Amino acid sequence: MGIYLNPDAAQFREVIQSEIYVDKTGLLRYTNKVMNTMQKYICVSRPRRFGKSVTASMLAAYYSRGNNSAGLFAEFEIAEDESFDKYRNSYDTIFLNMQEFLSRSENIQGLIRRIKNIVIRDLKKLYPDVDYFDDTDLSDSLQDVYAKTKIPFVVIIDEWDCIFREYKQDSKAQEIYLDFLTDLLKDKPYIHLAYMTGILPIKKYGTHSALNMFDEFSMIDPGPLAAYVGFTEEEVSVLCSRYHMDIEEVKNWYDGYSFEEVHSVYSPRSVVNCMRFGKIGNYWNQTETFEALQMYIDMNFDGLRDDVVSMLAGEKVPVNTGSFTNDMITFRSEDDVLTLLIHLGYLGYDNRDKCVFIPNNEVQAEYVNAVSVSDWGEVSRALKMRR
Repeated sequence: MGIYLNPDAAQFREVIQSEIYVDKTGLLRYTNKVMNTMQKYICVSRPRRFGKSVTASMLAAYYSRGNNSAGLFAEFEIAEDESFDKYRNSYDTIFLNMQEFLSRSENIQGLIRRIKNIVIRDLKKLYPDVDYFDDTDLSDSLQDVYAKTKIPFVVIIDEWDCIFREYKQDSKAQEIYLDFLTDLLKDKPYIHLAYMTGILPIKKYGTHSALNMFDEFSMIDPGPLAAYVGFTEEEVSVLCSRYHMDIEEVKNWYDGYSFEEVHSVYSPRSVVNCMRFGKIGNYWNQTETFEALQMYIDMNFDGLRDDVVSMLAGEKVPVNTGSFTNDMITFRSEDDVLTLLIHLGYLGYDNRDKCVFIPNNEVQAEYVNAVSVSDWGEVSRALKMRR
């Protein structure tokens, strides 16, 4: 058992011991289903506050050979599935939080070097008898271990896209990072599952779209993972009953994200805080500031301000999401800005009508804050009077 290789289940145990935990272990049915298939590459993009890290820690606790998690999952949905014991704690599991590595690195080369050194250290501690061809090369070292043990790897990368958010203008650093991930993951027999989480989908990057082996599940199309984006209506109803909260009021404030497979999805962190504190409130700005929203909606694209005003009035606005390059700096049209706001959770998306809308009262309050301090003339003055 290491720190990054085969971690224990402490992080997920802390999650399920919290006052409120909503069982999302059913997601493991899907990851078990695609294990060691062409669909073994999964990239899940969600806004902040939507439980990405919780899910990543759940996967690590389930797959890691660093612990026996049978008891940990015994009372949850996945324990009833026929695949539960087949895959549980059977993989050498690498769990990396890229934000953690980035915060302790001066540049992208330092980040990659740190990852290699730390994971190879864990490998050599666990498998000291392996004949390592090049113990400075992570991909080679993983291949050497797999050749010796025949135990496959599961790689879980949380906040995989933080490089594209922190190094927005540095295309060279982004290319180096993509090359590193490609070399680590793509077409490697030792990889039986690769699961990445982030805010943005994988960047459309010309010749460096090398991570195209990933299935992407986003706020635009979460596909079979829709029920695991946030809290469902049924899950929130159970919480409202337990905490004596008005389901309709909670719905107005925190619902509004809708997908073809699941028509009502709530913001998880906001619902949890609402239940814990026993009152409806705006919990969004505890993790996001409206300055970020203000920067995007103040971009001077034709029609954007009028469309924001229309959405504040409860209307839907058509959008073309196809041109978005999945970064936070390349904006060629109003559609690109609106698409980014979908991924950030500031807009809901109707896949049938290809329209966007402000999903609920909590997010609407953020728009009111942002517009009221912007220079939108009478609109700003009117909204400032409402605050």
